[in-house]
Amino acid sequence: MFRPVRNLARRLGLRAGRCAVCSAILADGGRSLCAACAQSLPLRTGGLCPACGEMSGREADPPSLCPECRHDPPPWDELYFHGQYAGVLRGLILGYKFHNRFERNRLLAALAVAAFSARPARAPDAVVPVPLHDRRLVWRGFNQSLEIARGLARHVDRPLLVHGLTRTRNTPPQTRFGLKERQANIKGAFAADPALVKGRRLLLVDDVYTTGSTLRECARTLKRAGSKGVDVLVLARAQREPTGPL
Repeated sequence: MFRPVRNLARRLGLRAGRCAVCSAILADGGRSLCAACAQSLPLRTGGLCPACGEMSGREADPPSLCPECRHDPPPWDELYFHGQYAGVLRGLILGYKFHNRFERNRLLAALAVAAFSARPARAPDAVVPVPLHDRRLVWRGFNQSLEIARGLARHVDRPLLVHGLTRTRNTPPQTRFGLKERQANIKGAFAADPALVKGRRLLLVDDVYTTGSTLRECARTLKRAGSKGVDVLVLARAQREPTGPL
C-alpha cells in the first residue's frame, strides 16, 4: 500500500537519508519515508463517493455515488484525494501551511500524484490551483495549493494556469462559519479568465476538502467562464469539522 508513495517521493527528489515526515534516519538511503510513516499515509481507493469523497462502508468496496450526489451533483465530475484529513496527513498539511515546513512540498506533491493515479482519470487540458487573496498570500508567503498543483502539472504534462482563477475578495477564514455561512462568505469571491479557461477541461487543486463550499464556488466560476469540464483534486477529505485551523 505504501510503496507507490515512497517511490513517487524518491522520483520527485525528496531528501534521502532521513524520513520526510519524522526525520528518522533511514537504513536504506534510497527511501524517502520510513516504513512506519509510509504505512500511516494510506491511499484511500475504495469505499468512497467519487464525486464528493464521502467515505463509508469498507475500503475494499468500489467507489459509488452517495445519495446526496445522486440527488444534487457537485459542479465537477470527479474528486480525487489521498486520504482522510486526520492523523499524519493532517499534521503534514498543517505544518506545511502554518509552521514553515516548506520542505514537505515535494512529499505532498507526491501524495497528490498518487491520488490522481490511483483511479482511472481523464488527463486535463490544464491544472488550476485554488487561489489566495493577495493579502493572505503576503501573510503566509506562499499558496500551498499552487505549490501542490505545480508537481501535479509536471506529472500530467499539462500547463499550470497560475492566473486562471483569482480571488477578488479577502474573505474571513472559512473555519469561523457553519455550512450556510461558508457558502455566503465565499459567494462571488473568485473570478476566472475566459482567455485561459474557455473550452478546456480543468483539474482544480486544493489541499483540503472540508464542506466543499470553496471548491464549489471555484468550479462554478470556471464553468461560467467557459470551461468545458472540471475535476477536483485535494490531498485530504475531512469527514467532520476539524478542531484546528485550515
